[in-house]
Amino acid sequence: MFKTILFPVDQSRESRQAAETVAKLVKFHSSRLILLSVVEPPTSEETAEVDVMSSPAAIAELLDNAKAMFAQQGIESEVIEREGKPAFTICDVADEVEADLIVMGCRGLGLTEEGVADSVTNRVINLSPCPVLIIP
Repeated sequence: MFKTILFPVDQSRESRQAAETVAKLVKFHSSRLILLSVVEPPTSEETAEVDVMSSPAAIAELLDNAKAMFAQQGIESEVIEREGKPAFTICDVADEVEADLIVMGCRGLGLTEEGVADSVTNRVINLSPCPVLIIP
């Protein structure tokens, strides 16, 4: 049913928690797993404060760790690294790889009126070319 599963990863606790569900789904459906890391380029005000996650070494390590974690469970995965606005980039990559499902952790930021406009999860749900499974 799900030939290709896209799993956007970051260093959040929610992303790590979603990994268990991703592994179960990939095994059950014998899916192709694609790990995606999206780095948002800093705005001019943020250039003085360089985010740790924006360094190429940090991104490479994050993706290597995620790939190794799935490999320990006998799951082969592909890795994609992109720069851009997270929600739009996730949806663009889902379209490019013809994903049948996007699995994401949720930080709960979109559960308030203030957070709904800024929620990456909410934007992905609204823009995605395929179903989105949110792991709370």
